[in-house]
Amino acid sequence: MVEILYYLVAAFFEILGCYFFWIVFKDGKNLAYIGTGILSLIIFAFILTRVESEFAGRAYAAYGGIYIFSSLLWLIFVEKQSITKFDIIGVSFVILGACVIIFGFLKKLH
Repeated sequence: MVEILYYLVAAFFEILGCYFFWIVFKDGKNLAYIGTGILSLIIFAFILTRVESEFAGRAYAAYGGIYIFSSLLWLIFVEKQSITKFDIIGVSFVILGACVIIFGFLKKLH
């Protein structure tokens, strides 16, 4: 399913872009990271336009669930933090919701 791949790649670039801003403003890293953050956010926005959807709002709603899932992966693999049972329960709900939206509009398109 190519849409889910687009969502995962978009989420990576959005989180990466925002993370660069985070490390500059929260961790005091060099301002040069901002340029990479901006580029990452541009790539994120472009990739999200590749999603097969008749309405941007529906694409963004579905993306929200994938973004939350991806954020928890970022927490584990990049920030080396543990997730809680509440993280798992919460992401289960949003992934279910995102899948309903994704499969619903894909079914309508085909």
